[in-house]
Amino acid sequence: MSTTTETDRLNGLPRAELVQQLLACLDVPRWAADIADRRPFADVDAVYQAADAAAPELTPEEIDGALAAHPRIGERATGENTSAKFSRNEQSGVDGGDAELARALREGNEAYEQRFGRVYLVCAAGRSGAELLEILHSRLDNEPGAELRIVADELRKIARLRLAKVIEG
Repeated sequence: MSTTTETDRLNGLPRAELVQQLLACLDVPRWAADIADRRPFADVDAVYQAADAAAPELTPEEIDGALAAHPRIGERATGENTSAKFSRNEQSGVDGGDAELARALREGNEAYEQRFGRVYLVCAAGRSGAELLEILHSRLDNEPGAELRIVADELRKIARLRLAKVIEG
């Protein structure tokens, strides 16, 4: 009896279904389409290589589009789509019952958005709310171009973590 590998499942998905799953990882249509078009994948490493090759550079427009799929740090994503589920899991380290932390995150998010004109994004998986707030404060003094590169890197980190979940099925 043969078993289906993770890549067999991805290789066998209809293209549109795979693209939808990939968009939950990184909401950049070019990225998702490029990965889907690189099938068939020989193994899991080939999936990650395709993802890395598809997003070496993200345009400012792609970054802004991808950020639209992310809630503010400290806010719970609503809905039952895959991206919202991923986000709730990733921000599970933020204590929703800590009113002082919630206030500080809200104020920090507002300061960040005023400074950079976009939502503060950081790979939140495995980090506490206090740690995420500290990172936010450390980034407020960045130059806009440097901060944009950091946001692109954070999007790629999040995409890779989410891609692992898509691969696992």
